[in-house]
Amino acid sequence: MADVLGVPLSQLTEIFVASVRDGFVQVSAFVAVTVLLFSYVQYRTDGKLIRWLEERERAQPLVGALMGLTPGCGGAIVMMPLYLRGTVSFGTVVATLAATAGDSAFVILALAPEAALYAYLLAFASAVLFGYAIDGFGLGVGRVDRAVRRIGGVATDGGVVQNGGLAAPGGSHVHHYEDETGHELEAPTRDSPVMRRLSEGALALWWVAAAVGLVAGVLYLLRGAPEVAIELGVSYAGVFTVAGITGTALSFYLYLVGRRYVGHGHVGHGRDTFASLRETFTHAAMETSFVTVWVIVAYLLYEYPVALFSIDIAAIAAAAGILAPIAGAVVGLIPGCGPQIVLATAYAEGAIPFSTLTANAISQDGDALFPLIAIDKTAAVVASIYTTVPALVVGVAVHLTVGPLFGFGVL
Repeated sequence: MADVLGVPLSQLTEIFVASVRDGFVQVSAFVAVTVLLFSYVQYRTDGKLIRWLEERERAQPLVGALMGLTPGCGGAIVMMPLYLRGTVSFGTVVATLAATAGDSAFVILALAPEAALYAYLLAFASAVLFGYAIDGFGLGVGRVDRAVRRIGGVATDGGVVQNGGLAAPGGSHVHHYEDETGHELEAPTRDSPVMRRLSEGALALWWVAAAVGLVAGVLYLLRGAPEVAIELGVSYAGVFTVAGITGTALSFYLYLVGRRYVGHGHVGHGRDTFASLRETFTHAAMETSFVTVWVIVAYLLYEYPVALFSIDIAAIAAAAGILAPIAGAVVGLIPGCGPQIVLATAYAEGAIPFSTLTANAISQDGDALFPLIAIDKTAAVVASIYTTVPALVVGVAVHLTVGPLFGFGVL
């Protein structure tokens, strides 16, 4: 069989299938639950939580950090659209991203819970302090937002929901937003009964795949995140594979096609409330599908260079000495959870020090950065750079104070 840069084509195919499968089971299923829970709270409280947050600017970085601290990226993902529509400050975005433990948190919590406790507490404290500092010194809503608008020509505080933040009467599937000039933008559904029914069926099947994927993902973590064979059948590996591939395929369909027929076509924007449980589930599925597309792309952009050029990030970090926490912070600059999961697994295996884990926990933005990249690239770059600063300071300080601590807290 043909090779690509010395790597067999069969291996590259396996990487593709594994990325498609693992991206959904290990990431999207958990994101779906978090987004659904938050959306359900919005539904039950009629948007009061978002309005409460909007009215209490001083509490925003703290709330953002708490949302980011939740395992996985779902809590952080729901905060990004709130900044894009002007509900929360830029310091809140940075606090959220700095506290984000990402999907690597599931690995560390399962394999090194004590290390996770200390690393994520340091990340949380750093996130809150830095978030408030950015707002206090005017580096967010003032200087950075104006610079973003001048450089990128985008509106970081646009997209305000109409009708006082309430859903349109009768649960309309037409969602309303405003651009920077105040003109309303609409994302109406298309009129095709056949495609609508097909998309609704895909949506229902997506939730089945997400439920099965969540169970498989939890079992995966409880088993210590082992390698799962790619196979079909009724075995654990078979269910893992079928749920992952099915979920990803449906996510791409919903994101590229289905959203035009079941509503919520304007992805990446927060909503204050939902008219029904059906809308709540639809929104959660659409937002998660949007993230899934980016996650799979990120996985492939990471996995293929590693395979083709034999890059060993864990080995490099382990041999770096005082540069190890710096390396962890730099790796955290890479969007997505793939590289961070590699570092978390390497830490659980004793390959990298605790200082590297801590620096990476603060620096990484997880999958929450993807919605921000898709809608406002400049703001995403600035926020990612900001989260790296406390990561470098805290990571190096931990390394110098307590030493590298290889294997600290590992079960």
